[in-house]
Amino acid sequence: MTILAKLIPLFPLLGFIILGLGYRSIPKRIASILGPGTVFLSFIFSVFLLFNIHHSLMNIRYFSWISFGNLSISFDFLIDPLSILMMLVITGVGLLIHVYSIGYMSHDEGFNRFFAYTNLFVFFMLILVMGSNYAVMFIGWEGVGLCSYLLIGFWFKNQQFNNAAKKAFIMNRIGDLGFLLGMFLIFTSFRSFNYVTVFDLAKTMPSGSGTITAITLLLFIGAVGKSAQIPLYTWLPDAMAGPTPVSALIHAATMVTAGVYMVARSGVLYVLAPATMEIMGLTAMATMILAAAIAIFQNDIKKVLAYSTISQLGYMFLALSVGAFTGTMFHLMTHAFFKALLFLGAGSVIHALEGEQDIRKMGGLKNVLPKTYWTFLVGTLAIAGLPPLSGFFSKDEILAGVFSSSQTMWIIAVAVTMMTAFYMFRLLFLTFSGNYRGTHPQSLKIHESPAVMTIPLLILAFLAFFGGFLNIPELMGGSGVLKEFLSPVFADAVKLNQVPYLLVPEKREWYNIALVIILVVLAILAAYRKFVIKLRTGSIETEAGSFIERLAANKFYIDELYDAIFVKPALKISGALHEFVEVRFIDRVVNGAGTMIVRFSNIIRYLQAGHVGMYMFFMIIGILLILFFNILF
Repeated sequence: MTILAKLIPLFPLLGFIILGLGYRSIPKRIASILGPGTVFLSFIFSVFLLFNIHHSLMNIRYFSWISFGNLSISFDFLIDPLSILMMLVITGVGLLIHVYSIGYMSHDEGFNRFFAYTNLFVFFMLILVMGSNYAVMFIGWEGVGLCSYLLIGFWFKNQQFNNAAKKAFIMNRIGDLGFLLGMFLIFTSFRSFNYVTVFDLAKTMPSGSGTITAITLLLFIGAVGKSAQIPLYTWLPDAMAGPTPVSALIHAATMVTAGVYMVARSGVLYVLAPATMEIMGLTAMATMILAAAIAIFQNDIKKVLAYSTISQLGYMFLALSVGAFTGTMFHLMTHAFFKALLFLGAGSVIHALEGEQDIRKMGGLKNVLPKTYWTFLVGTLAIAGLPPLSGFFSKDEILAGVFSSSQTMWIIAVAVTMMTAFYMFRLLFLTFSGNYRGTHPQSLKIHESPAVMTIPLLILAFLAFFGGFLNIPELMGGSGVLKEFLSPVFADAVKLNQVPYLLVPEKREWYNIALVIILVVLAILAAYRKFVIKLRTGSIETEAGSFIERLAANKFYIDELYDAIFVKPALKISGALHEFVEVRFIDRVVNGAGTMIVRFSNIIRYLQAGHVGMYMFFMIIGILLILFFNILF
């Protein structure tokens, strides 16, 4: 088992090295096997590890990393149910995205470079979730940040895409500073980065301890950046600049879930910091509502899904804020299925329309792209939370946990669920229903994607449909398989949880479930009336009307606000520093020193001019000086 675990992250790393070194010379055929093939091997080994691990926790020593004085950090892996779940999601969904990319990127000149980057991405994400301490996690944390920069700016000849990549990189560095400070405080408080050691020592501290609160707040800042929560969320919609498979990889299987995973992994610390849990809950609710409101009025097919991801991540943090750790990870898993499906389905539409992303210029694609349509429909039903699809079970578990803690938070979560159903079916109807609204020449070229792209869609649709059966609650006659599987990881956190839970009668739970389903169906009917029935009469309104709608359509001007408060002043300050410090001071000092050396050299160069008469002249002057000093002194 130890060898298996050690090899899992090495396969995609090997793929990156080979493709990275030979990206100019390796044939596409080889790259299309090597890129997905390495991730496939990691997935098979992860599955084998799942069925053959006989302990709830296994620590694997790779090597001693840092040893200096009292500081001793080992590069170790922690194999437990939580890390195995994440490994399966990363390698499984990541594999399907890699296979899909063979078709989507087939005509791109950076084909080999793309697979090199995505292999490196998978490697760093595996390091992040497999590490047994915060230092190893931080390596993966920074690694996926680097890869996101490379992939978002993959088409680097476009300056807009480069700006989007830089925006993602810089905003994540803000969050990463909080994570790093949290790590420093962890070490000064516990003299260790190891999860087991830190959590065991933390359990001896009183709830609400200032130290624990400070640590969890700093770590949460890191999670806010990586998982795109208010105020560090604006980089994620701009990340759509990269190829669509990159959007699926970042939004579903890897990077944005890192913050959720980190908080869940640190559950013992967070339940001992009720103030942080409250802040997390408030942040999550604000993010859910804001992102869902913006998504309703977006017209870029990928931007709708991007804001949807931000809102769904808010759902996960809301669950964490009430101690619903299993529900969080359950929704993280199902979200990986249906959000990867939706992004790849959007990519199939974009591929069919030769790059068109504006849903106002789509429509009537249901019969032209049948496989894309039906799989996209499954993903839409799943994210809306309708039974018996996966999103229904995972969202219901979150809602049940939230209701048992705070009915106000439950009402907000249900409202966001309705908004999610509305904007997702708006997206579905405008894309696939009615008549085609693009140009006639474009309509003649529309075609279904090749099998290498549609097969991953079908597999993800199957997972999005049936994935919820992995954790059917006892209320519905299930045994909660995933809950039982993850229980050893979250046992201490659940025991220490300070959030008060209400006893909810079973009958009330059924009422809540029925109410949510009815409200979701009403939201879908509202979308159908607005974007299908009116579409037939030609009176559809896709533009925002009222002031609030226009505000939401313009993303509440948050980007413009950040630009005015941070970007423009920073550019002005840097321009002033360039002019007065660099040009007028540093350049003058450096250039002045150079000028003085040149002038002095021009004077003394006659010492080596090669003229005999000049040498005799200097010799005579030297003799006269020697005589003069001898006589004088």
